[in-house]
Amino acid sequence: MNESETIEFKKSLAELGEGLNSLAAILNKHGAGELWFGIKNDSTPVGMEVTETTLRKVSQAIAAHIEPKIFPEVSKVLLSGKACIRVGFSGTEKPYYSHGRAYIRVADEDRQLSAKEIETIILRKNRSHRGWDSEPITDASFKPDAAKVRAYVRKAGLPWTNAQAALGSLGLIVDGHSLNAARVFFAKPPALTLRCAVFATSTTATLIDQHDFQGDILSLIEEAEKYILKNIRIGMKLQGLTRVDVPEIDPEAFREAIINAFCHRDYRDPDEVRIAIFPDRVEVRNPGRLMEGVTLRTLKTAKVSRRRNPLIADLLRRIHLIEAWGRGIPLILEKAPHARFSEVAGIFITEFPRLPATEASAKKSSTQPGSTGQVTGQVTGQVTGQVSEELKRLLAIMEKDMSRQEIQAALALRGRENFEARYLKPALAAALIERTIPEKPNSRLQKYRLTAIGRAQATNFE
Repeated sequence: MNESETIEFKKSLAELGEGLNSLAAILNKHGAGELWFGIKNDSTPVGMEVTETTLRKVSQAIAAHIEPKIFPEVSKVLLSGKACIRVGFSGTEKPYYSHGRAYIRVADEDRQLSAKEIETIILRKNRSHRGWDSEPITDASFKPDAAKVRAYVRKAGLPWTNAQAALGSLGLIVDGHSLNAARVFFAKPPALTLRCAVFATSTTATLIDQHDFQGDILSLIEEAEKYILKNIRIGMKLQGLTRVDVPEIDPEAFREAIINAFCHRDYRDPDEVRIAIFPDRVEVRNPGRLMEGVTLRTLKTAKVSRRRNPLIADLLRRIHLIEAWGRGIPLILEKAPHARFSEVAGIFITEFPRLPATEASAKKSSTQPGSTGQVTGQVTGQVTGQVSEELKRLLAIMEKDMSRQEIQAALALRGRENFEARYLKPALAAALIERTIPEKPNSRLQKYRLTAIGRAQATNFE
């Protein structure tokens, strides 16, 4: 064992102050190391008296003079039969100071840092705390796709010289290393996977179609949008004499949900962004819990946005896919008022309700030439207008499948005719609830449950 950039020898505790300087210097350079007492510079153990008091003296000196605080391992070790003290230490909160001064390890010596060097360490520390997208790519094989970089630069309206210069101007190269944000936008081959699926029922039990896409963020946003449009119902309306396609879910709403999924997902989680299409809903799922301080309740009303991946968000902002003011959720709710948000097992889900095909077909309406507002075809009917106070009360108590009698009792209503006229029939007509045995409306076993739209409405009233 010899002195090095991570190991320092001191002959005795008379050199304790210098030893602490070496400890801080090693932390600032390497983040971990060893400090030994009872060993000469030439690696010869000379030993020393080591008692509990001696070990405590070393520990207390470190606590008193090293900032930020560290919690070293201070122990007695026998080398060649001689008692020595070993101090094992590590820390990630650079810069570290010994007796109020910062040092850096150079070979086996300690050099005091200048104010400028300390500032550089602090800037690097803060940058590393910004998130996964700001961390350097350690894989030496990473090569940006110059064509992708050039296409992005052109879209952002920036000048072009070469790929490396462009990445530098976008803040994606630091100390000669490309950052993770560059990987998910410009890697060759592509770094991300999007998983899409269509299911036959309201659960994932029966799979109709599944497709995995590999690509960068921008290409996968487009693939997700195309997959949804391919697998939902498309109606039409006439504007003058021109036919305009009208998807059952507003494209702006689900496109915003897709962009949010890639922008705010937790990239340290190996799971993928997923699109799940059910007969009664479309879900956009991304790994990652809500940021600290944000709840599902405040998500709809908050006027500010917290960004898990600020570099990725900035790259999307430069090409106008997002704004800097956190308008994603408000835009989704503006275009799709019945959208729901949930968080399950670390997965954030945006859900867009759909009507079953039979109910959507019932909402067909003929369109005369020159009409500008009526929609035809199998299009999801959105609940429009104000929901009555009676229906709000009904939705509030529908937490499970319930019979007519159970619903009446929960609402404290006695007259059956009045209940059916003011509550049950309007809720069925508005597709807020549905029968559990639709083929036998008068079955004595009949119960009622919330539809996807009913659940969305109930959430809006919370």
